[in-house]
Amino acid sequence: YLSIYLSIYLSIYLSIYLSIYLSIHTYPNNKSINNLQEAFAKGLLKAGMNVLVEKPKKSVNNVEGLKQCLADFRKDLPWVERLDLTNLPAEDPLSKVEGKVPNVTNGEVNADDDFQREMFFYRQAQATALQALPLLNKNGISTKRPDDYFAEMAKSDQHMQKIRKRLISKQTILEKSEKAKKLREQRKFGKKVQIEVIQKRQKEKKAMMNAVKKYQKGMTDKLDFLDGDQKMGKESTQGSKKALNKKGPNAKRKFKDQKFGFGGKKSGKKWNTKESHNDVSSFRAKVANAKGGKGGKKGKVGKNKRPGKSVRKKMKSRS
Repeated sequence: YLSIYLSIYLSIYLSIYLSIYLSIHTYPNNKSINNLQEAFAKGLLKAGMNVLVEKPKKSVNNVEGLKQCLADFRKDLPWVERLDLTNLPAEDPLSKVEGKVPNVTNGEVNADDDFQREMFFYRQAQATALQALPLLNKNGISTKRPDDYFAEMAKSDQHMQKIRKRLISKQTILEKSEKAKKLREQRKFGKKVQIEVIQKRQKEKKAMMNAVKKYQKGMTDKLDFLDGDQKMGKESTQGSKKALNKKGPNAKRKFKDQKFGFGGKKSGKKWNTKESHNDVSSFRAKVANAKGGKGGKKGKVGKNKRPGKSVRKKMKSRS
């Protein structure tokens, strides 16, 4: 409530202050206002009595003053100080070859035709440049910038650094927003894949349970649903073996082979070759046919003189 009372009090105070200020500054002659109020109360003031009358404007044609101002403006300065040229537009070479005289050279230009008006400005600027360049070279004014000239920048380095920082910050914000969008899309895609995998597993589980129920009830004698996981496992192991076979030796093995040398071929030493197959110099008929030799009779093996385990235990217990 206190804030409401304060706002009302301030509004009243401001209205009184403004009325006093306007009465002092807007109406300095209070007597005339009082007289008008009294006349209005008596009925002396009527509609149409107070009419604003516009006074005729006095046109002053001060010829001598205008001439004096013109003399002040007109100074006999050299052309280098003035750099003013008045000329007609340059000739159009195409129209000159065709034998046509365009309206631009004559000075007759249609102001409503944008193309014609712009061509007039272009030709006039061209003619001015062609006329001004020889005059500038004649007066020793260089018209080309030197190679080692460095113009002052319109904006300071500090200002440009601020702009650069702002642009970099905007670029980083855009990159962050793009990364966030990509992460959202990846999460959505990951959720979709996860849902699809869960649904696929649920379908497989449901199909397997139905097959088990049918087998239990005696509706089918096949157990193909149990071979599905084994087939998958075999395929995965075959794939991993193929991948391992495709891979060569690792970096450690290669380094050791390079350092110590390759030991040579180990496997396949006992394989027959063409030369070993044809070589029969080491063939012995007696050995091949089992005739003679050490070991007594053919087919009999020497007896094992060592006693068995139980006998050895009894012998130990006796001792």
